[in-house]
Amino acid sequence: MTEATDIFLGLGGGERQSLSLSRANRHGLIAGATGTGKTVTLQGLAESFSAEGVPVFVADVKGDLAGISMAGSPQFKHAAKLEERARELGMDDYAYSDNPAIFWDLYGKQGHPIRTTISEMGPLLLARLMDLNETQEGVLNIVFRYADEQGLLLLNLDDLQSMLAHTADNAKELSAKYGNVTKASVGTIQRQLLQLDSQGAGQFFGEPALEIDDFIKCDDQGRGYINILAADQLMRSPKLYATFLLWLLAELFETLPEVGDPAKPKLVFFFDEAHLLFDDAPKALEDKIEQVVRLIRSKGVGVYFITQNPIDIPQEVAGQLGNRVQHALRAFTPRDKKAIKAAADTFRINPDLDVEQAITELRVGEALVSTLLEDGAPSIVQRTMIKPPRSRLGPVTPKERAIINSISPYEAKYETAVDRHSAAEILAQKVIDATATAQQVEELGKDEVAKQPRKSKSIWEKAFSRGAKVAAGSAAGMAATAMLGKKSRANPVQSGVTSAVGSVVTDLAGPVAGRFVRNLIGGLMR
Repeated sequence: MTEATDIFLGLGGGERQSLSLSRANRHGLIAGATGTGKTVTLQGLAESFSAEGVPVFVADVKGDLAGISMAGSPQFKHAAKLEERARELGMDDYAYSDNPAIFWDLYGKQGHPIRTTISEMGPLLLARLMDLNETQEGVLNIVFRYADEQGLLLLNLDDLQSMLAHTADNAKELSAKYGNVTKASVGTIQRQLLQLDSQGAGQFFGEPALEIDDFIKCDDQGRGYINILAADQLMRSPKLYATFLLWLLAELFETLPEVGDPAKPKLVFFFDEAHLLFDDAPKALEDKIEQVVRLIRSKGVGVYFITQNPIDIPQEVAGQLGNRVQHALRAFTPRDKKAIKAAADTFRINPDLDVEQAITELRVGEALVSTLLEDGAPSIVQRTMIKPPRSRLGPVTPKERAIINSISPYEAKYETAVDRHSAAEILAQKVIDATATAQQVEELGKDEVAKQPRKSKSIWEKAFSRGAKVAAGSAAGMAATAMLGKKSRANPVQSGVTSAVGSVVTDLAGPVAGRFVRNLIGGLMR
């Protein structure tokens, strides 16, 4: 069986309309008014990508996209219309079928919890999430810088709160080294952090952190997994939703290797309610979003924005979206008319079609389609009947969701939160140590207490202590291999040093790894 080179979308202008897999990483747009068929188009695309071995990530904003995990049914109330549409399009092989799916949920209620650390999120995205002004964002940057230099892991909100309190207590010293740090700015950040926690964001920060590679898997039949983010509750905090998806894009960009233009994408990312990404975003952040969207193509990732109104997407980003499916728009207001004209102007002209008028006349399940051809040029826009999906149109039951969660390849990997020894614990221990030391000074005198070893080991002392044990173990191992007549190239001292360095890397995983991701968006803005 030969692999397909494109994905069938529907029939338009008497011709087969399709999306070339080799151009699917050039991004796309699915737009249209409420109730015009955007979700059905998205669902059909997602299941087709999956069938061709391309993993998919999609946010389930309304709760009905979860049905993609189940096969459609002849008992569905609109089954007759779906089957009739399939016959009209000549889909002789049309049959109901399910898709391999994995459910995710930032809150851990409807799927595997998704977590990241405060360090990996970085100060820029956190500042946007908390609506901080430029001065407050600068203070947050100082907090991150100081934590990095001190080897203090910022994993969860408790760590950041402890770090902020420590910053306020030492504002004078930190101001002298890093620039002005005021207690008022720190207090504002703390209040915003509490508000963020009250919205449930605290569950998103912590460990085990998400491994991006877990989004890029196929099942034993070679079908790409469809990763479904339960976003119905998340949409109550739209800024958290948009910030999370932007962070995820940044992580994909940072993690994946360059592949150029592959025969098919490594992952297709559907961003529903895309306007939320750009609402109230500063121009500098818009520029970086445009840059990420443009560059992530070479990583083999296709990003598809779904929105009601195409003018919700800034022109710089819209210019990167080569594959377009435009459902109906309604001309009720001057803004609607502007959107219709803007949408019509983005298509390659079809002399036989009045695009601007057609946009207002499209029926449910119809769309104007233009995709990139093999030579990279957009196809002539055609009024197209969109194909019906093979999976269920509608939500899953709690029992069905539980069954799918139970057979997930990550059933036990992310469920239990882990609270490592990090900034909150270290700073709390420092307070305890300082209190104990002050009492000893009062009882024994300063000179006598100064002779005593420090109460808590630094991150470097812990690491090299572990390294020394490895070195001793390696030396014993060399003696054993000599007696057994085996050869070994291991050097006990080198092994110990390597272990110490590796230990430091492990302990500093949050700060160090966080810098890489933060450099993508935060560093580029300097």
